[in-house]
Amino acid sequence: MDLEVRHLRVICAIAEAGSLTRAAATLRMTQPGLSAQLRRIEAMLGGPIFDRGQTGAEPTALGELVLTRARAILPGIDGLLADTARAARCGSAPGRVRLGAVGGPLLADLIVATRELIPGSDVTTRCQYSPSPLLDDLAAGRLEAAVLGDNPGHELPPREGVALHPVVTEPVFALLPSIHPLAVREEVSLKELIADDWAMPHPDSDRTREYWASVFARTGRQPCTPYEAEGRQLIDIVRTGLAVSLCQATFIEVPGVAVRPLAGNPLWYRHVLAWRHDGPLAAHGDEIVRRVAEGYLATCGDTPAYARWRGRHPELLRLPE
Repeated sequence: MDLEVRHLRVICAIAEAGSLTRAAATLRMTQPGLSAQLRRIEAMLGGPIFDRGQTGAEPTALGELVLTRARAILPGIDGLLADTARAARCGSAPGRVRLGAVGGPLLADLIVATRELIPGSDVTTRCQYSPSPLLDDLAAGRLEAAVLGDNPGHELPPREGVALHPVVTEPVFALLPSIHPLAVREEVSLKELIADDWAMPHPDSDRTREYWASVFARTGRQPCTPYEAEGRQLIDIVRTGLAVSLCQATFIEVPGVAVRPLAGNPLWYRHVLAWRHDGPLAAHGDEIVRRVAEGYLATCGDTPAYARWRGRHPELLRLPE
């Protein structure tokens, strides 16, 4: 993991708050999640940044050095981001609509809706694993709209100038090798899967791993995760039988993997549409949400495991009114 600007913001937030608990509240994180991130930052920088005790968090000598540099760097970066955002807005071609997206089934329907509602628009897209940088880009004016996602208790923070509209909350399913003994079942128990090796996305990509860990804790143990991977690499690791993982309910099975619901539906994921209040999609917000939700329902029919789950739990699929 490389040191990033957001890591400097975390260090400054802890110093300003005087404790990890207060800083976690300011950053809209859990205290354990912030502690884990601080440990990773300290490992990168070569030593403890704060002495943590009952009275709070006090910078060490190394911490004072880091804070001095961070407080000198961040205002310049903030100014650069503000200036480039203004320049991008001023220089953006008329009718240009820049869309961002995390992985999921909503982007294609958002593109179609945008082109139909804003005829002649020049639509471009950019995808990332984590919603956080996309939300930053929306707030800074580098995107007009985006498909984002979050988890219960780890919702995306509100940002000035950005509208956040949930589209659907769906269950998280298990992703198994097709040869796995549990793949013959209609649904699988998370407690049984915990005993397997797991493949998971990088813990610093977003707060998904933090949410998963909080749910795993209810089983009494955390899984062994020897493989960190995302996208195609994660699927290949599962397909070869090396590990199990989790996936969105709309994940389309490919040869060698099986998608199965988790018994009791312990994990959930929320798809969110976001756009700028002053952007070209703001006037069409309700219609875009409606069209994207309709597209989502059509996608559900292409995923047999999810279609069967929906047949058993019609009351649990949460779409906007």
